Amino acid sequence: MNTPPPGPAHGRPAHGLMPAAVLVVTCLLISGCSGSDGTRSESSAGKAGTPRMKITLVSHGDRGDTFWDLVRRGAEAAAAKDNVELTYAGDLDAAGQAELVRDAIRDKADGIALTLAKPEAMKGPIARARAAGIPVVALNSGIDVWKSEGVLEYFGQDESVAGRAVGDKLDGLKAEHTLCVIHERGNIALEARCAGVKKTFTGRTDMLYVDGTDSKAVTDAIASRLRQDPSIDEVVTNGAPFALAAVNSVKQAGSSAHIATFDLSKDLVKAVRSGDVQFAVDQQPYLQGYLAVDSLWLYRTNGNVSGGGVAPVLTGPAFVTRTNVATVAKYAASGTR
Repeated sequence: MNTPPPGPAHGRPAHGLMPAAVLVVTCLLISGCSGSDGTRSESSAGKAGTPRMKITLVSHGDRGDTFWDLVRRGAEAAAAKDNVELTYAGDLDAAGQAELVRDAIRDKADGIALTLAKPEAMKGPIARARAAGIPVVALNSGIDVWKSEGVLEYFGQDESVAGRAVGDKLDGLKAEHTLCVIHERGNIALEARCAGVKKTFTGRTDMLYVDGTDSKAVTDAIASRLRQDPSIDEVVTNGAPFALAAVNSVKQAGSSAHIATFDLSKDLVKAVRSGDVQFAVDQQPYLQGYLAVDSLWLYRTNGNVSGGGVAPVLTGPAFVTRTNVATVAKYAASGTR
C-alpha cells in the first residue's frame, strides 16, 4: 500500500491537549471555493503546480450540520491549494454513504476520503476502490478499524481516549450523576465516547438515545429524563447542536444540571463564554477535512503516507473552557473551528 500509484489519470492552543502527535495548523484564505453535499468545490486558480485531480470526500454527516460544514471548509481549503476538483457528499444512512463511495469510483476519482462511523457498510466499497487503484483515507470515525478496512491513513481523535478524559474532568468538577446523550444509534464513535466517560467517571453514568434529526425531540427527551431523575447533575452531548438543545432542556425541566459536550461550533463557543455550557472537547473538524484531502494529493504526487500507514494522525482531543475559549473564538467566528 505504500508504493505510490501512477500519477492522476485526470488531466487547540487549548488546555488539555492530548494527541500523540502535535500538529501545526496554518489558516488559509480560501478564494473561489464553493460546495455543499454532493457538489463540486472548484478553485479558480489552484496553487499547486501539479496536474488537476479529482478527490471525493464522503461523510456520514447531513446537509447544514455545523460540524460537517467545518470538515467541508477544511477540505475546500486543501483543494484550493492543491489544484483539486473536490466533490463533497454526505448521507446519514450507511447504505446511502456506501453508494456515494461507489459513485466516486464510477466517476474515476483520483482519491477518496471517507468516514467509518458504520464500518461494515464501507467494506465492499473500499475493496472496490482499491481494486480500481484508487487510494482511500479515513477521517473522523473508525480509529479502531481503519487499518483492517484497508485504508491508507486516518485523521481524527481517539474517541475512547476523549471519553475517558471527559470522565476524569467530570470527577474534577465534582459531578455525581451524568447523562450521556447519543444522537445516532450504531455510530461507533459516539458509543466509544460515552463508554469512555463511563469507564473513568467515578459517579453514575446513564445513556440516553435520541433522534438527532429532530431538534425538538432531542430537547424534550433530555428534559423528560431530567424531570424523571433530579439527581442528574451533568448532561454530556455528542455534538454542539445537541448541547445547545440541552441548554433549553435544563431550563424546560427546571433542572440545575450542567452541560458539557464533544465538538465545537460558533454558537457553542458563545455558550461556553456565557457559562451555559461548562466545556467542549475540540477534535478540529476543519483540520480533519484539510488533512484528508491534502494527504491524498501528497500520496498521488509524491507517495507520502502520514504516520507510515501504521499510526493515526490525531487532531484532538482538547478542552475548551471559559478560561481559554478566547483563544479559539476568533477562529470559530471565521468558520474554521
